[in-house]
Amino acid sequence: MSTVTLNVPDISCEHCERTITKALSPVAGVRSVHVDIPAKRVDVEYDETTVDVDKMKAILQEEDYPVASVGA
Repeated sequence: MSTVTLNVPDISCEHCERTITKALSPVAGVRSVHVDIPAKRVDVEYDETTVDVDKMKAILQEEDYPVASVGA
């Protein structure tokens, strides 16, 4: 398992949190999703053999939450 932090500047409220969680949680390989609204970041624990960061970024882009940067 790996963990990644996605910096998403457009996170502003609980609606954003729900949308992001609902978008990423069902993805194969994603184990957990934690949205930190004040920090505007999403911490994802995932299986790197099943899903990669680019796929998560693409999913968030489709939901209108573009990822500004990726941290460890």
